Amino acid sequence: MELFFKDFIMLWSTIDPVGTLALFTGLTARLTETQKRRVALKATTYAFVILLSALVLGQIILKAMNIQLISLQLAGGVILFLFGLQMIFSDPEESTGSREPGHQLAVFPLAVPSIASPGAIMAVIVLTDNHAKTFSQQAMTAGAMTLVLLVTCALMLFADRIFRVIGHNGSAIIIRVMGMILAALSVELVMTALGVQRWMS
Repeated sequence: MELFFKDFIMLWSTIDPVGTLALFTGLTARLTETQKRRVALKATTYAFVILLSALVLGQIILKAMNIQLISLQLAGGVILFLFGLQMIFSDPEESTGSREPGHQLAVFPLAVPSIASPGAIMAVIVLTDNHAKTFSQQAMTAGAMTLVLLVTCALMLFADRIFRVIGHNGSAIIIRVMGMILAALSVELVMTALGVQRWMS
């Protein structure tokens, strides 16, 4: 359960359901309830396929490119740390961006890069190290990822009601707190990788 909770927090921070909620609310303001529901379900499905593919094939691709997972863990820790800093210091309203013509909202920017963000893709690869994690532990990480995506989908489905309660200020506070937690977890990733590297040498 400790591993599940740790993976859940890491994936929650990188997938950022609250940030996605704010983005979804801004982008779908003019859509009907039926259209909003369809966009939320499609975005979650697309993101699940992308993240599951990264979880299953990520290390195979890295091995084909002759990249050690320790190197990815170090790079991932640094990138996730910067991602956490961005969550802490950025303005949440800036992330809503503008809608590009010709793109479906469910694909861009909701599924990618909001839900299946580069940080989330890197996190699922690092958290499912074939050399350090058993199949059951990897399945537990996949379960944590699925749970975060289900929560993300639920938040989008009830976006209007939730955003009416927490508002922009509440959303900004939650995003910044999760950014601090993500920064701390990313530092632990780097320290763990350095410890493994020292042990190997």
